[in-house]
Amino acid sequence: MSDGRLRARDVSVEFSGLRALDGVSLDLDRGEIVGLIGPNGSGKTTMVNAITRQVPLAGGEVTVDGVSLNDLKPHEVARRGIVRSFQIVRLFDHLTVAENVETAALAQGHGRRAVQSRVEELLMEFGLAGRADSLASELSYGDKRRVEIARALAAEPAFLILDEPAAGMNEGESDVLLALLSALPTRRKLGLLIIDHDMALIMRLCHRLHVLASGRTIAAGSVESVRRNPAVIEAYLGSSATTAHA
Repeated sequence: MSDGRLRARDVSVEFSGLRALDGVSLDLDRGEIVGLIGPNGSGKTTMVNAITRQVPLAGGEVTVDGVSLNDLKPHEVARRGIVRSFQIVRLFDHLTVAENVETAALAQGHGRRAVQSRVEELLMEFGLAGRADSLASELSYGDKRRVEIARALAAEPAFLILDEPAAGMNEGESDVLLALLSALPTRRKLGLLIIDHDMALIMRLCHRLHVLASGRTIAAGSVESVRRNPAVIEAYLGSSATTAHA
């Protein structure tokens, strides 16, 4: 388990000779929330895949507390405390909500009693206790997203990476998600990296932002500095970003 920092340095990824990421560097500390944003096709999910070792690196290095992850397989990266969600919800539809969350906790080698306690705690935290025995296939989209995050947390990550958790949510569901996610770094002592196109959520949730365009970093820093960065406005946010959190 990590004590403090996930670091990607000069990460490059190529597909069929085309460079999808070109020298991207990004840090994530435990206790903070960083937003990874940019236009479609900018390389955000590829960056997450590089960090979690689901695509090979053409250059650069990913480390946790100075120890390289480059030669690890994805399941080994997860055991080092880096857990991620996906753009498309990947629940076990034939299992109940509780069973879905249990799978991640059991994979960590915990005993059945400890797992049951942890699952109950997470379901309560995410407002899912009343749906514990419901099949995942019966859930609303917003509930499925919350189950996916609860399942990721059952693995007790040091770093949690969420790929578009608010996608498909209405404003009310997004507000609930904001409240849940904003408490995680302190409550769970983890670092949170989030990709999302919901700029109202991102601007309110994140401590820092990292912006990609065409596989390269075009800005990184505080929410306010990035929101007013001319390159970011031109490439992604639009001129309304100077006057609104959207």
